[in-house]
Amino acid sequence: MNTASIGRKILPHLLLIIVGLLFLAPFAWLLLTTFKTEDEIFVIPIQWIPKEWIWDNYVNAVSMIPFIKYTWNTVVIALMSVAGVVLLSPLVAYGFSRIQFKGRNLLFILMLSTLMLPMQVTMIPLYVVFNKVNLLNSNWPLVLSAWFGTGMAYNVFLIRQFFNGIPMELTESAKIDGASEFRIYAQIVMPLAKPALLTIGLFTFLAAWGDFQGALIYLNDQETWTLSIGLKQFIRENGVAWGPLMAAATLFTIPIIILYFFVQKKFIEGITITGLK
Repeated sequence: MNTASIGRKILPHLLLIIVGLLFLAPFAWLLLTTFKTEDEIFVIPIQWIPKEWIWDNYVNAVSMIPFIKYTWNTVVIALMSVAGVVLLSPLVAYGFSRIQFKGRNLLFILMLSTLMLPMQVTMIPLYVVFNKVNLLNSNWPLVLSAWFGTGMAYNVFLIRQFFNGIPMELTESAKIDGASEFRIYAQIVMPLAKPALLTIGLFTFLAAWGDFQGALIYLNDQETWTLSIGLKQFIRENGVAWGPLMAAATLFTIPIIILYFFVQKKFIEGITITGLK
């Protein structure tokens, strides 16, 4: 193998490594900051490696705020959001993909048009609606927004693209054998859609886990707060507890990284397949 051939193989990998390190740098700085003292965080020139590794920031991160309570609230909201989206989105997508009815394309276009509505447009009307039905200061506004909000349109579109790639002959033969529409959906189509379901489930979890604006609007009682708004308690009148804040932010980020490592294969497969269909 000549030098030019080796260079062509090494250069792309080297470029990817450099780009990867650039993207990793902010998280590395966040992680290393959790082991620094307050003076080391703001020292100039920048000191990446702490002189003395301390763990007090993690202890303070979980003791200065009700960290466990906020984590539990966040997990409940995220899991409820994922459960509803995974149950509802495929049903709607199946109707748009496999069932012929009058006005189907028009309804699909109207649903997609909701993606152009920014959250700021619907924020006040939704708040008024949830206030009228006495759902404020509970998990339900955040959960219902995930189930029926603008994100649902994207999820339906993604799964519909996946369903369109399943041969019609497969479902038609099942109908000839006497299978009902729901049985075709449950026993034939859905088992094939696992990559797409994992994809929308991951997107929904990430959105619910990191949602700050929605939680800030609807959750007034400190007992119902999520981690995203609980972190602001480290910002106080007499300053910011940077060490504990960085430690809490790291703990806030780690579950997302772990989750992605577990589902990354299916996630990439779902994105690839739905993008090609």
